[in-house]
Amino acid sequence: MFTKRIQLALNVEDVAAATTFYEKVFGVPPHKVRDGYANFAIEDPPLKLVLIEKPGADEHLNHLGVEAASAGDVTESLRRFEAAGLETTVAEQDVCCHATQDKVFVTAPDVPLGWWEFYSISDDDPANPDGESTSVCATNCAAQDSAESTCCA
Repeated sequence: MFTKRIQLALNVEDVAAATTFYEKVFGVPPHKVRDGYANFAIEDPPLKLVLIEKPGADEHLNHLGVEAASAGDVTESLRRFEAAGLETTVAEQDVCCHATQDKVFVTAPDVPLGWWEFYSISDDDPANPDGESTSVCATNCAAQDSAESTCCA
């Protein structure tokens, strides 16, 4: 069981082709595949690789994050960010990336969307079949002034 791993979310032209490629690169099958979406829970190196089908996207990097093993780890990160005076946004039970998550976003300079996401998954297959974001993720994406932004589509 992992404690934390970096999340790298990429916009790809063709999620099926990208999934086949990354399966060969990392030597593991995807953890989850949905229409226009796939993710890999890679142990070595510890990485959560998320592929979001977004043909013609201007940027290939969708967003960055840190997946934690528990909601307590997310709360611990929030306390550390607040103590350091960082700007944060909290989302509890957020349906995002085809999973229910507790998360905190921390505003960051020089990253594509302007924030890092620290999260834990409480339900990896929620009832929301289309994976649409229901709260903060969608709000943060919309704040980027891009109708095509689908950070957690």
